[in-house]
Formats: sequence, structure tokens, C-alpha cells
Amino acid sequence: MELIKDVSNELDLDVLCHKILVNVSLLTHADRGSLFLARGLPDNRYLIAKLFDVTVNTKLEEAVEKAKAEEIRIPFGVGVAGSAALCKQVVNISHAYEDPRFNPEIDQRTGYKTSLLLCVPICNYEGDVIGVAQIINKTDGSDAFTERDIEVFQRYLTFCGIGIQNAQLFEMSVQEFRRNQILLNLARNIFTEQNNLECLVTKIMTEARELLKCERCAVFLLDSECGEAGHLERILERPGKAIEAHKPLMRRESNNVDIADVLSFKFDFKSIHFTKLFEMRDGSHMSEESNPQHQPHRKLNQIAKYVAATGQILNIGDVQSWFGVTDGNPDSQEESEEEQEIKCILCMPILNGQKTVIGVAQLINKETGQPFTDCDVSIFEAFAIFCGLGIHNTQMYESACKLMAKQKVALECLSYHATASLDDTLRLINDEIPSVETYNLYSFKFIDFDLTDDDTCRATIRMFLQCNLVQQFHIPYEVLCRWVLSVKKNYRPVKYHNWRHALNVAQTMFAMLKTGKMERFMTDLEILGLLVACLCHDLDHRGTNNAFQTKTESPLAILYTTSTMEHHHFDQCVMILNSDGNNIFQALSTEDYRTVMKIVENSILSTDLAMYFKKKSLFMELVENGEFDWQSESKKEILCGILMTACDVGAIAKPWEVQHKMAKLVADEFFDQGDLEKLQLNQQPMAMMDRERKDELPKMQVGFIDLICLPLYKVLSETFPWIQPLYEGTMENRRHWQDLAEKVEMGLTWIDHDVIEKPVEEFSSDLDAKDIEFTVTTLNCVHSLEKRTPERIADGDSMSLVSASTVLGHGRNGGGTRFASLRKSKAFGKTVRERFSRSLYQQAQAQAQSSGSGLGQAASPSKEHMSESVSNQDSLFSQTSSSTRSTDKLAAASAAIPEDEEKPHETKPPPKAKSKICRII
Repeated sequence: MELIKDVSNELDLDVLCHKILVNVSLLTHADRGSLFLARGLPDNRYLIAKLFDVTVNTKLEEAVEKAKAEEIRIPFGVGVAGSAALCKQVVNISHAYEDPRFNPEIDQRTGYKTSLLLCVPICNYEGDVIGVAQIINKTDGSDAFTERDIEVFQRYLTFCGIGIQNAQLFEMSVQEFRRNQILLNLARNIFTEQNNLECLVTKIMTEARELLKCERCAVFLLDSECGEAGHLERILERPGKAIEAHKPLMRRESNNVDIADVLSFKFDFKSIHFTKLFEMRDGSHMSEESNPQHQPHRKLNQIAKYVAATGQILNIGDVQSWFGVTDGNPDSQEESEEEQEIKCILCMPILNGQKTVIGVAQLINKETGQPFTDCDVSIFEAFAIFCGLGIHNTQMYESACKLMAKQKVALECLSYHATASLDDTLRLINDEIPSVETYNLYSFKFIDFDLTDDDTCRATIRMFLQCNLVQQFHIPYEVLCRWVLSVKKNYRPVKYHNWRHALNVAQTMFAMLKTGKMERFMTDLEILGLLVACLCHDLDHRGTNNAFQTKTESPLAILYTTSTMEHHHFDQCVMILNSDGNNIFQALSTEDYRTVMKIVENSILSTDLAMYFKKKSLFMELVENGEFDWQSESKKEILCGILMTACDVGAIAKPWEVQHKMAKLVADEFFDQGDLEKLQLNQQPMAMMDRERKDELPKMQVGFIDLICLPLYKVLSETFPWIQPLYEGTMENRRHWQDLAEKVEMGLTWIDHDVIEKPVEEFSSDLDAKDIEFTVTTLNCVHSLEKRTPERIADGDSMSLVSASTVLGHGRNGGGTRFASLRKSKAFGKTVRERFSRSLYQQAQAQAQSSGSGLGQAASPSKEHMSESVSNQDSLFSQTSSSTRSTDKLAAASAAIPEDEEKPHETKPPPKAKSKICRII
């Protein structure tokens, strides 16, 4: 019991095994003993001598050193100890040399003669063999181990098995803790060293040597690009080529792999290209080979290529027998001499996070002289994972640094080309800047059509001068001029979202601040930020919206997942400000610079209508709550965002001539995007971008005004009454768009011409009569055939009274604008023609009944009578804001009626209910 208590409290496995052997020898009067521990997988288990030939007088240190000096490995079922382990039975031999299981080689090596032998298996609580204890010869002169010896031995080993298992678990936990600490320290070192690959690999190899106690360590790094040749191959590679599936990774090879299998491995090793080889020897010396393809250790290189190609682990315990004899090449003599020192190799692939091989690590020779164990392999696997992540991160960091350098060079080039030239800047500096009144900048009805490109820049400068921003923030005048020209230069020549649009948005903001008296709610710094944001809010616009960028998976959509184009506009704004000689904020303090840049960013992002709908609800809530104080940061941000949207859609409140032209430019830009969606994406675009549905645009304009513009301007004008002109202009334009939408419903079109609203009454009366053609025929009434002319008889009895086809000139006042409400065929729509015929027929019947004789018997009407008849009816064209014919033209048309016709009675037909759509002669 004292012995059991002694071993049960011992957790050091070496000490425990030594105590067990000493105590067993005392209990059984044995001369010496050995203790073997079981190792290996269930299908390949073996015994390793933990302590060998220990006597009662053998010291612990002596026994441990003796066991480390020579490893004795016995497979299960081999020898006396192996048989006891396999059969789980006691083996008691009285004459060792007569038993075939006994191996006399050990006696021959040690000079000790074994006579008696007793082996007892040690089992855990589950009944599995965890070791074998063996005692040899008796010291009391007995010729055999008695049953009493066996009983004491077995009972004692039962408790010893529990102690051994506890000690093994404790040892495993200590090893696991130590390994975790090493890996944690490795990870800490790896992820703090990101900017230098050589330093990182040095740390990795140092940690590897400390962790696995090896003499040499080498790291091969793969070239993922495979040099220039690989780059050319990828360029010439056809799209759609099948990608070869990755082979299974991390599959262990046995310790007895034949080198012929490696050398004869069928793989295109040309695709395996190592960029660098790092090698460490003797703990401190680290060499770097930039071209490892020509390193002297060709076979080691071949092994590394094999591991890189297959993703498998090679653990070679006996390198000399594995390498074999040299190939007889004189050049390989040096290689053979150095490789003779290699005893064992552990070669493992290094993987990144995507399970792709990025390198190979080789460990050569353990300090103990023993092969690498399965435990070493397991530890090195975990180690290799951290190595892979560290190397991959460092490579990505180096690549990012190169890309940043390339980007810097590209930005320098772009900055040179995107920045205004010195000549343009000097010319603008020396130009005289006209007054605000010259450009009508205070008005919400500002029009830029008559301004030259130089005038647009001067007008922009004038707004900055008028707001006193140049003096207030010490902006160098030369820098301001260059910045304005650079901003103008960075707008693409798209149809609508161009520099002119930016100028109009900035002018609307300027008018809001001055005429709309919004400057009383803003600080000077906020006014500066708002004007800059307006001028830069659509920089580098491509004529396509955010949805198109997402659909086409453009680089911009990859960079910015929300408000794609708006983020790009802000980035372009920052790029221009960071260009040499363009930073108009250079005199600001750090705090003011941070504030104004935040204003610019929030204002530009607010031009995304998706952001507008979010801020609109917050703004409406503040207004409904009677908010009058807009000075807090959150409220000011909402107010600035609402003002930016109001300025961005400000063209909807311009005079009708401007609004109509702007709407056509927007429509053309949308149609271009729709065409791209059809061609590139093979998708049907939405209605507002479908060129085939262009006649629906008036209706969609009305919807846009009702959804966004009117609610926005209404609440702004109610909150800030000085912005009322924007609301009134929008209402006026809505009436025009509604009128055009009704024309479209009638079958007319609106977008074919530049001028739509020109009523017929406004055409001059001196227009030649040939511009209007009438064909006058009789209805199917009772007529005197003898009074018909041959020409009219030939025309038939059933014909319409009037078929009008208007062919106006191409400009106002004789040779002016074509009639805008007609189709290109210059004919009325089917619906209109049917209503013409029905109305005319009813009119003619009423006149025939009142005259009592019919049109066929009437005399030829006079010009005055025709004019009177016309004046009593509301024309179709006057009801639809189109041109009505003048009396002189109708008189000319009436001349087509034969003079011998009888004049109809002057009695007027009963008035008919008026229709909004059409009235006719």
C-alpha cells in the first residue's frame, strides 16, 4: 500500500516508470526490469522502451539517458514483450534461450545473460494495453518466478496502470499547453511582422527549430505567377477553360517512401517554380537563395517540388537508404557529401486560407538523432497553418504596397492630365469677373444656354466672390481658378450630368442662400462646403445610374456597395483637392478642414435619391413639430441634404423652355443607358429608359413631379417662404407636362420636336395658304345630279367633308417651327380622324335639315359665310393648345368649293355639348 500511494501521487512519467521498476524488483526479488509503453495507431501498434534494464540501484538520470541513447521499438506480436502485449497475457519463461520468441541479440550487445523472464501487460480501465513491464532473473537464487511473484506483480501493475495513464494525460496536457503557447507566440510574431517577408520567414524557422528540435530548417516559397511565361500563358488562355480540381491536401506518406516514386512522379514540374529559398542552420545562420532552381541540393529541391505538386507530407526516417547511391555525375559529388549528413527529413506543404499551396517547409535531422514522430508531424501541421497565413498576409501586404505605388503613379499621371493647364489658369486669373446681375445669378430662373464655357467658369468664381469665401478662408485666387477649371475638366461630356448641370445646381444653391435667405441658417464654412459639394456632386459621371453599375458588376460597384456613383463623385472631389495647386481648403485649420470635408461628403451622398427618402421623413417630422432651430449638427445635416436634393432637381422649376430642353437631355441620357442594358445585359430596361416608350415620358414626368419635386418644394416653401418661386415654377411645368400627357393619350407625340407649346393662334396670319391643305367633299345626301360637276361625281357619294393635313413651315413667322403635335407622317392619329369624321357628319346633317334642300343644292358659300361658320365652332387645335386656322386661310380653302353651288342657309345648328378633346369646323 505504501508503494501504491507512492506511485499514485507521481505525475512525471519518467519518475513513475523508474519507481515502478525499482519497486517491482524489490517485491519479486528480480535482478532488473524494463518498461515498454504502447504507441501507434490500432492497426500498427508497437512498444517503445521507456526505461530499459533498470536495477534497484540504477539512478533515474542514468536510466533516462540510457533509454534516450538507444530507442528500442518492438511491434505487437514480436518477441516476448510483443506477444504479451498482443495476447494481453502473462508470459513466464524459465529458460529464455529455449523460447523462440526470445531475441538473444540484446544479450550479445549488453553482455548480460538472460535466464528467467516474466512479462506482464499493463492495461487501462478500459482494458486496452498501454504498456508491458518485464523483469529478468531472480536475486534470491530461485530458478523461476513463482505464482506468488506473478500475483504480486499483476496486482501492483493494476494500480501502476492507473498511475501511468494519469501521468500520460498530464504529460499530454503539458505538451499541449506548451505547444499552444508556442503557437500563440508564433501567431503573435507572425501577425506583427507584416512588412518584411525575410524577417517573417526567419522568425518562422527559428520557432520551428525550437518547437521540433531539429538541426536545419528550409522554406521554399512558390511563385504563384510562375514568372513572365506563366503570365503570358494566362493572357493567351482561352476563356471558359476548365480549371483542374485541387488534389486532396495533407495526406501523409509512409516513412518508407521509395525515392523512385518521387523522381518518377508524372507531373509538369515546370509549373512548380520557387521564387526564394530560406535556409537556417546551427540556430542562427540564415541564408537566402533568390533562385532555388539552381541550388546545390537538387534532390531536396525535387522533394520540395513533389510535396508542392501533390500537397502531401513526406516523413523520411532513413534518408541514406532512401537516397541510395549518387548518380555518378561529378557535379553531384558535393551534393552527395553534404547529403550524407542528412539522417531524416520532414517535408510539408504550406497552405494559405484558400487551401492553396504557397510554399514548402523542410525540417532536417532531429537533435536526438531519431526520426520525426507522428507527434512531430501533428505539431508541425498546426505550425504550418500559422506559417501559411503569415506568409500569405505578408505577400498580400507587399502586393498591396506595390499596387498602392502603382496607384500613386497613376494618380500622378491622372492629376497631370485632369488638372487645368497653366495657360487656362492664367487666362481665367486675368479675366474680368462680371457682376452677379450680368449672369442673373440671384434668380431661380437662371439660364446658362447663352453662356460660353469661359462664362460658366467666371460665373462660378463670381459666386465664391459674392459669398466672400475667398477673403474669409484665405483662398488663393490662383488656386480657386485652377480648382474651378479642374472640376470642369473632370466632368465627362455626357448629355445631362455634365459641367453645365453642376453649374446649375451650384447656382440654385447660391440663389437659395441669397434670394431664398437660407444663408441666415448657415455658417460661412457650411456655405463653402455646400457650394463645393454642388459643383462636385456629379464628378466623372458616366451617364449611367447606380443600378446599372450593380448590374454590370463594374469596378465602382465592387468598391462601393451603396450610393455607388455618389461615393465615386466624392472620391474624385478629394482627388482634385489633393492635386498640386488645387486645394482651396489649404488655409483652413485641422478642425475646420475636417468639418468642411464632412459637409462635402454628406452633401454629395445626399444627392442619391435613396438617401433623400430617408432624410425626407426626418425633415417632415421636424417641420411638423414646429422646428425653427436648425443649428444642431444632426438637424443641420438633414437640412443640407434636403437643400442638395432641391438643387439637384432644380431644373424642374426652370422656365418651360429650359425645363423642356433639360427633360429631353435627361431622356436622351436615360435612353442611352437603356440601349446599353439591351446590348450588354440583354435585359428589357425600365419604361423611363426604353427608347421605344419615349411618348410616355410626359406622364412619367408628371409622376416624378408628384412623387419627389412638389412635396419637396411645398414643404420647403412653407418652412422658408422665400423659396416659393421653386414651388410655383414646378406647378407651372406640371401643367405643361400634364397637357402633353393628354396629347399622348390622343395618339400624338411630344418628343419629336423642340417646341411643343406653340398654339395655332400664335402663328402669323401672313403664312402662305399653301402651308394648309384642305380637301372638301360632299356628304352622302340627296342632291341634284345635274348640278354635280363631273369631278365631284367621280369622287363618289360617301366622302368626308374635310380631311385636313397640316404641313407647316420649319420656323416661326413663315418658315419657322413645324407643328409639334403631329407625328412625323404629318397625319392625325386614328382616334382623332374618327372623331373628325363623326363630328363633321353630324354638323353637315344639321345644316342640311335646316336649309331644307341639302348641301348638294346649295349655292357656293361666300368667304364671309365660311368664316362665320368657322367662328361658331371651337376648333380642335384651340382646345389642345395647338394652332387654329386663321379666317384668311379658311377663305382660301373655301375657294375650292365650286361657285355654282347653292349657298346654304345662315341658320346655325343647335349647340352641341363641347368635348375637351376635339371640336371641328
